[in-house]
Amino acid sequence: MINRIKSVYLIAGSPRNRKKSAPLFQAVFRASGTVSPSVAYVGAASDDDADFFSFIAEELKAAGAGRIDHALIAPEKSDLEGARNMLKSADIVFISGGDVERGMQVLTEKNMAAYLRQLYEAGKPFFGVSAGSIMLGREWVRWRDPDDDASAEIFMCLGIAPVICDTHAEEDDWQELKALLALEKDDVKGYGIPSGAAIKVFPDGKVEALGGPVSQFIRHGRVVAKGPDLLPTGMRGLRA
Repeated sequence: MINRIKSVYLIAGSPRNRKKSAPLFQAVFRASGTVSPSVAYVGAASDDDADFFSFIAEELKAAGAGRIDHALIAPEKSDLEGARNMLKSADIVFISGGDVERGMQVLTEKNMAAYLRQLYEAGKPFFGVSAGSIMLGREWVRWRDPDDDASAEIFMCLGIAPVICDTHAEEDDWQELKALLALEKDDVKGYGIPSGAAIKVFPDGKVEALGGPVSQFIRHGRVVAKGPDLLPTGMRGLRA
């Protein structure tokens, strides 16, 4: 039996230079094997904000996407059956940015998280940006009390990509990612994807950097340590 499960692309948006995302989107579209692939947009993390959808849709089209359908899930009277049909018929599913916890809350409450996992297991390609990339991973962190570091706890994400990651948080030294790893078991690794970069997560869990170096952190003996950067193929051997 042929394994139809695809690699997942987790992209960090580049708010200061949107053009940096275009080559990463193009890599996703080439990997789909379809010229001008149709995209189903999941905007749960932004409560399906229409302006945000329009903005991102323009970026995706400029990078070579074909038709882009907004699979509305968050609004109270959403046509969830229609959303499922959009997701099923699209060439690729895109998980957009916003707030990770809110996005997972919406998908869980609307019984869409399991459906997205089913689509992936059936061979549907997925990619995400920013919060959407984190949601495609295994887990994320939240604080029951924002003023109490001890209140940090893990919550589950979609688990479509079997990794933990954070996106474009290089300026705060990946504090949330480190907080999450501090709650994990020994030897759990996390990836810090800086603005303009991405990781490609293969079905077997192998990870490849795209667009630039990606930070790696690992939990070991109650300490979260930084490992060597994960380098794109063309940069390997260029650093000591």
